[in-house]
Amino acid sequence: MRPDPGFWRGKRVLLTGHTGFKGAWLALWLQRLGARVSAIALPPAGAPNLFHLARVGSGLDSHFCDLRNAPALARRVRAARPELVLHLAAQALVRAGHAAPLQTFATNVMGTVHLLDALRGQADLRVAVVVTTDKVYRHRAWAYPYREDDALGASDPYGASKAAAELATASYRDSFLAAQGVAVATARAGNVIGGGDWAQDRLLPDAMRAWSQGQPLRIRRRQATRPWQHVLEALAAYLRLAQRLWEQPALAGAYNFGPLPQAAVSVGNLIESAAGDGPACAIDYGNEADPGPEVDALALETAHARQALGVSAHWALAEALQRTLHWYRQQQGGADARALCLADIDAWEAGQAAPAGQTPR
Repeated sequence: MRPDPGFWRGKRVLLTGHTGFKGAWLALWLQRLGARVSAIALPPAGAPNLFHLARVGSGLDSHFCDLRNAPALARRVRAARPELVLHLAAQALVRAGHAAPLQTFATNVMGTVHLLDALRGQADLRVAVVVTTDKVYRHRAWAYPYREDDALGASDPYGASKAAAELATASYRDSFLAAQGVAVATARAGNVIGGGDWAQDRLLPDAMRAWSQGQPLRIRRRQATRPWQHVLEALAAYLRLAQRLWEQPALAGAYNFGPLPQAAVSVGNLIESAAGDGPACAIDYGNEADPGPEVDALALETAHARQALGVSAHWALAEALQRTLHWYRQQQGGADARALCLADIDAWEAGQAAPAGQTPR
């Protein structure tokens, strides 16, 4: 499952969304692998942000461009002459999608369509991976994990926009890009954790903000379950998928990435593990009267990725959580964010254990 530097070295890769959390980590990893990266995204939102702290823009061809601007995007794609495309740019928050649905649909659906259309006629292009989400599935309120062939159709704007992006991607693959010799796949990853995420309404970033200020963390839906994984697990899966598509274009399609279904845990269990026994890490469950648009239970069936791609969980959740907490503590203590990210990438590739420190319960 480890990315192959021999494959990625010198490859022309177009990455969208490199100013976001996952995109910043992926940009650093691609640089470490020796890829020639051209990157497109909006300017990073808010401060602090990983893009600036980890100096993600150094060492790659970085451009700020709105995917909703089809002519500008097409010019950037032509200039990049990509061999592989990794599309991560998105409005990626459920509650933000509920607050601004028009922007969410414009970015996640038409932004994806603009990119796919710009890829038509790109002579050197061989592979495109479009990252969506585990929240694309029609909510069934059943006990089974969702499989790739289950019905799409989330009810909230974020999930629905990503489901629509799935349909648009399949349409462009079947109508245009497959005939052009481009293998196109979509990646539906579970909830990710890791250092350097400061987005609002995400569990661990909210916890780090609250606890660093001596405030209790207010929790919605402590019983809600999610397929949590370290950000490097998802990114390694994207890289593995892209490499396998290059070798076997017939593998094009949709893939779930995450831990085994039985490894999904509740919000309450995860945050109580993060808090440990520290008195400064208070949790307030009084916010559950305002749960927001999120669903209660979500788990992914990942057998297809395991069988077709050889992708499986590398770090258990306890390890992923320990790595995440260590990253934030070190960065708050003055450590360099880029060095912390690269150290985690090296540790993931080497299969190393988390640093000594607080052990999650």
